Amino acid sequence: MTTRKKSRRAIGTTVAATLGLALLTGCGGDSAAALPDGWDRLDTSSLSVGYPASKGYKEQSAADRAKANAAVALKEEGGLRTGMVSVQLDFATGVDDAAEAAAAAGAGIGLGATRKETSDVRLAGAESARDARRIDYEFTSNGREQTPAQGTRMTGVLVAGVDSKDVPFLVRINAVKGSLSRQDLDAFVDSITVK
Repeated sequence: MTTRKKSRRAIGTTVAATLGLALLTGCGGDSAAALPDGWDRLDTSSLSVGYPASKGYKEQSAADRAKANAAVALKEEGGLRTGMVSVQLDFATGVDDAAEAAAAAGAGIGLGATRKETSDVRLAGAESARDARRIDYEFTSNGREQTPAQGTRMTGVLVAGVDSKDVPFLVRINAVKGSLSRQDLDAFVDSITVK
């Protein structure tokens, strides 16, 4: 075999390997977020988000969750809801981007809540919908509807944005303050894949 044929064959093999790797890994930001060990996934038409099943979170059935929620996972202890991750879709009108979605979501936090931090985040998934905004806050439980006793301090995180079909979404994480570390809260956010 001549040197020229060997060179062409080597180039062809390299190109084929590169194309194969690109097909296997997907197109950049369109790949799904990886979940930590022991986590399951809530899946909706706009996004998916993980929850730590190994720490007692369980998906709530459609019949049991509020109509405003597209998906919910709860952690219950002693008959009380001590942790929750929920997804709301199309929760606001006239929303075109992550900033507007976050403004609408933030308005629903409620009186008495204390905002701790607002930051821009990049989610996994569809490139056109990866921009979102995160709001960290704290609030006091009202003790109603199987929530912890009135006066219990709670941690909250909102992640709001707009999916690739321009549907606004809101992911809400609530838990008894101190039960989730900053890394735990980050893991919830990092588990979101927008469609």
